[in-house]
Amino acid sequence: MSDELVLVERDEPIAVVLLNRPDALNALSDELMGALVDALRELDADEAVGCIVLGGSERAFAAGADIGQLAQASPVEMYYQRRVDRWDEIRALWTPLVAAVSGFCLGGGCELAMACDLIVASETAKFGQPESGLGLIPGAGGTQRLTRAVGKAVAMDVILSGRFLSADEALRAGLVARVVAKEAWLAEAKHVARDIAAKGPVATRLAKEAVDRAFEGPLTLGVEYERRLLYLALASDDAKEGLTAFLEKRRPEFKGR
Repeated sequence: MSDELVLVERDEPIAVVLLNRPDALNALSDELMGALVDALRELDADEAVGCIVLGGSERAFAAGADIGQLAQASPVEMYYQRRVDRWDEIRALWTPLVAAVSGFCLGGGCELAMACDLIVASETAKFGQPESGLGLIPGAGGTQRLTRAVGKAVAMDVILSGRFLSADEALRAGLVARVVAKEAWLAEAKHVARDIAAKGPVATRLAKEAVDRAFEGPLTLGVEYERRLLYLALASDDAKEGLTAFLEKRRPEFKGR
């Protein structure tokens, strides 16, 4: 196994980024999160990459924050170092991001998966926000994104009691998009990513932006925002190519313009 904290594989039009702290169940240390954000930013700026898969290992996507580092950090250090802001930076990526989750996906790891655009989960996946057992609360969006994904009742249960959601429970609650066999967790995520990357890049990014607005704001403003993005999409070269290709009964050749 490489000593790199994140492993990057380019297989255009997709890329795969894997967390690589196996001995710590991919606990999210400052160093790991810094390396992850750097890798994702580089891929986000690459026009040849249409979708990114973010995963861990079969045993764990990420079992949470690095408790040793967290225990030594003062509130002022946390504030000035902007450690938690890295989850927001990941959420702000333009390129669609698919989380490939197998095994434990807890605490900051669950928040990291929720910062992605959709989650493909192995049947072995377990999701949770167990921070209350440490005398803490989720701090990288867990109380907000989990509640929006699964509703107040389930979010309260998970956050207050510390119980884990199985993959099937997470699917039924709306947290994950697909559940697959144990051995297919990464392959299925790659398949989803290729489907996404095959679509028009401009439309895909605008659609992602519109869905995020629905997730984060009121309906009326979301619909107005969607309409403006539709007009922007319609003005793109990709839209002209897509519509023409449909009428000519051929596969479109999108250029991301």
